[in-house]
Amino acid sequence: MKNRLMENVNNFIMLMEKKKSVKFSVYGAVFLVMLIIPKIGLPMFMVRIMTMIGMYVILSMSLNLITGYTGQVSIGHAGFCAIGAYTSALISLNFGTNFFITALLGAVVAGIFGLLLGLPTLRLSGTYLTIATLGFGEVIRMVILNWESLTNGPLGITKIPRPVFFGIELTSLNGGLYYLVWILVIITTVVIYRIIRSKMGRALMAIREDELVSKLMGIKTVNLKIYAFIISAFFAGLAGSYYAHMIRYIDPNTFTFDTSIMIISIVIFGGMGTIKGMFLGSALLISFPEVLRFLQEYRFVVFGLILVLMIRFRPQGILGGQSRRDYKMPKGVNLEKIMKEG
Repeated sequence: MKNRLMENVNNFIMLMEKKKSVKFSVYGAVFLVMLIIPKIGLPMFMVRIMTMIGMYVILSMSLNLITGYTGQVSIGHAGFCAIGAYTSALISLNFGTNFFITALLGAVVAGIFGLLLGLPTLRLSGTYLTIATLGFGEVIRMVILNWESLTNGPLGITKIPRPVFFGIELTSLNGGLYYLVWILVIITTVVIYRIIRSKMGRALMAIREDELVSKLMGIKTVNLKIYAFIISAFFAGLAGSYYAHMIRYIDPNTFTFDTSIMIISIVIFGGMGTIKGMFLGSALLISFPEVLRFLQEYRFVVFGLILVLMIRFRPQGILGGQSRRDYKMPKGVNLEKIMKEG
């Protein structure tokens, strides 16, 4: 009996190791494909779509930290994106500062505004929080539109310098902008992953499930929700900074309510509370309008129909079921021993 049990355990370990090796092989193949995309002669518009997908992965992953893991619905994410974009663009034009510094400053300023938004909305939830974040996004857009001495008002900011790395200007033609955005995606993914696998991440998910019970368990829900808003706004500002230097022109109409809706649609479509879902949702929703371009004016009807079908038949999103899986305990933690001692 004991030998049979050990045999089953060994078989299980071998199966898990095999699955891990297959998973790493797939990830490695995807990584190699992503590396050579700008070098295999694809049309420039396809490389541009891949670049936009990367930017929306950052935006959706930042919103997912609030909506997917903390359970706080925000539809004003375009406001943080606009703050990062305008901060980075203005510093670059007025002081000639390198993109990598201005992007960080834009992200920090956006994070500060995340703190300012998080503090007054602590007692809000559900529809009231959604309305508050919607108002925040529109207020930011109105300020940008009317503060002409700083933002140039409706005319926007032009001739924003491109990122420069060791004297090399990063453009779409040399693939620099493509590689830059996916490096930022990797950084964002690693940071968000480490957060959700930490004690803070487990606490955020507890708040999502039941905030009252979380308070009774001693979790500092107020502080954690503020931290989530700050981190989310930081990465949204980073994506906005990148967008400003990629497009080289921004105006108040660049960051509208439609932008916020697109970001939250990606989160819902891909699956709230998952990281893989943000990649899948961004790839599908950003590429759909281009793939369906042959339908001309009907392509957005098809896009809307797909979203309606998703809401009807799979409201949790394509990969949303993964967010409800049992949490994997960290290595070295013996749950049975903890239960006995408790």
